[in-house]
Amino acid sequence: MNSSFTPTQEAEFPAWLRQDMRSNHAGETGAVYIYRGILSVSRDEQVRTFARDHLMTEENHLELISSELAVYHHSVFLPLWKLAGYLTGAIPSLFGSNAVYATIDAVETFVGEHYLKQIDRLKAEASYPELRTLLEKCRDDEINHRDEARDAKSTGSGLFLRGWCWLVGKGSKYAVILARWR
Repeated sequence: MNSSFTPTQEAEFPAWLRQDMRSNHAGETGAVYIYRGILSVSRDEQVRTFARDHLMTEENHLELISSELAVYHHSVFLPLWKLAGYLTGAIPSLFGSNAVYATIDAVETFVGEHYLKQIDRLKAEASYPELRTLLEKCRDDEINHRDEARDAKSTGSGLFLRGWCWLVGKGSKYAVILARWR
């Protein structure tokens, strides 16, 4: 992704925005590791192509978000986000493509809502238009990932898969809370 976005001076960020950016950085780190987890386990070539393509996008997002947040403001829990991301990709890969696609649908549904809250706040405050543009681009990519996963998965999801996706959604919610904190 080639962006005309110019980095904002993080020192200008109010505390709430710095916390949001820390959670975004943690989330994009986790997303990179989700796709690495998928690639380490899945042997399904369609899933592997899906994961490779999306991994490139997530690595780009991580680079963009990293450029907006000083290293000393990154979450102290980055090793946890890497492990959680890896397991979130690797575990469903053990159960096949439908589990992978359902997991990505659950993750990206959460991420789309997470970014939208930030975008709406930046719009309402008429602040940081370049940063808002970056977040909108990231959100659009995440929504595309969600839609691709929805299109690729089969219609049926058993109780275990629905439970897993619920857990992924709740885990994402609590990960944001923890990342915002530190």
